Amino acid sequence: MAPTSLGRSRATSVCRPVSTSIRTPSAGTGYRRAVLSDDPTAMDIEDLVFDALERLPAPFRDRLGTVAIVIEDEATPEQLSSVGAHGLYGLYQGVPRTAWSADGAPAASKITIFRLPLVRANRTPERLAAAVADTVYHEIAHHFGISDARLQALKRGAP
Repeated sequence: MAPTSLGRSRATSVCRPVSTSIRTPSAGTGYRRAVLSDDPTAMDIEDLVFDALERLPAPFRDRLGTVAIVIEDEATPEQLSSVGAHGLYGLYQGVPRTAWSADGAPAASKITIFRLPLVRANRTPERLAAAVADTVYHEIAHHFGISDARLQALKRGAP
């Protein structure tokens, strides 16, 4: 599947579920949560990315103008080897804002969200939406110069 670019605009901030890809529990069970019966499409993941971006505080969202966000099915071997990983949910490629020159000239950066690893690891709509948002925020943090080590420390509650 060709990469999907997030070049389209969104008129509303309504969060809509990945409804075309959800199998609901059979009538009368009441205890089973919805599970993904089909792989959500790149457009479904794109909607989840937009939802995550809309929840991002404006001071951060406003500084993403030079960042392209694309959806791809899987990371390439080159992308995996560039970060020494066996699998990826997302990848930031570019110059972090903390490394920009004194004149602040922006350099183009790219965030890639990998659809299939996220779908395989998150089989309910709620978990998928949360994982996509977490991945988007993680990669945006790299754009702002925050390392993986610092992100882990912040998750542990470090100042």
